[in-house]
Amino acid sequence: MSDKIIYPFDAVPEGGMSVEVAPGVYWVRMPLPFKLNHINLWVIDDGDGWTIVDTGINLPEVRERWEKLFSGPMGAKPIKRMIVTHFHPDHVGLAGWFEEEHDLPLWMTLGEWGMARNLKLETTERSTKYLEGFYRRAGFDQPLMNLIPERSVSYPSRITVPPAGIRRITDGEKIRIGEHDWQVIVGTGHSPEHACLYCEDLNVMISGDQVLPRISPNISIWPQEPDADPLTQFLESLKLFDHLPEDVLVLPSHDWPFRGLHHRLSELAHHHDERLDYTYGLCEKPVTALQVLKGLFSRELDSHQIFFAIGESLAHLHHLVAQGRLIRDDGLDGVSMFRQKPE
Repeated sequence: MSDKIIYPFDAVPEGGMSVEVAPGVYWVRMPLPFKLNHINLWVIDDGDGWTIVDTGINLPEVRERWEKLFSGPMGAKPIKRMIVTHFHPDHVGLAGWFEEEHDLPLWMTLGEWGMARNLKLETTERSTKYLEGFYRRAGFDQPLMNLIPERSVSYPSRITVPPAGIRRITDGEKIRIGEHDWQVIVGTGHSPEHACLYCEDLNVMISGDQVLPRISPNISIWPQEPDADPLTQFLESLKLFDHLPEDVLVLPSHDWPFRGLHHRLSELAHHHDERLDYTYGLCEKPVTALQVLKGLFSRELDSHQIFFAIGESLAHLHHLVAQGRLIRDDGLDGVSMFRQKPE
């Protein structure tokens, strides 16, 4: 097993341009309005057209860059379809636009499509109500509770309405794109049914957010599934990639394409082992998820990051409860407390 990560490319694609990373596989980069300020998208030669993997967030600048790309360097052939890895807005954001403007079919796992449709079409009143209950249980104080109305419209504002129907993709399925088969590998933990795509012929895997080279994918508990244990799912999902070649070229949604997959899988598992031990130590006395967050994240968090951080804190707490190391007590005041299980 390689003991390091190798980055074979020394330049990122400029706006509206692409870089070929494998025969017929092109890297496109689009902006994001967050601290993590970009997403990598992929365009694959599909014979008489193109298949795109992920769409970018719903921003005018992103639409303009797509139009520039397909009216310029890739304009000789039409886009045939879009494959979306998961429901997060930087991935599915323009699926509705591509359907309306380019008549593209959407290929996606059923669980991810369902989440996108639900979160886009849910009413603000209903979503605000269950968000308030969820974050109150996590220990949010009133200043943080005041952020919830803004949070309830955050996701819907960043995506177009996803198509009403999809071509469902499933784990293990092989999708023919141009001259090559791409196998669907469905991971969980970061999202419900995250689709990665592996091409044995090209020795390439599009990993989406499931495996990233430098940052750990966000593993969070969200109000839609408040009692979940996504960290168990994520750690189990890492094993799905054990059979892939060590030198496979991994195409992640953030950062740079890289080699050294098995080393990175080991790093991610070790990272969460350390994080779990640290979280356990924070629960010597009964604490709320918010109190654990303050122990895990020493830096100042903005109003966007705070929701990811509380979700990640809850994910580690729930995993420790599932392991039998912590006990969760749900108080009459509606706040959950976590404490170490007595020896």
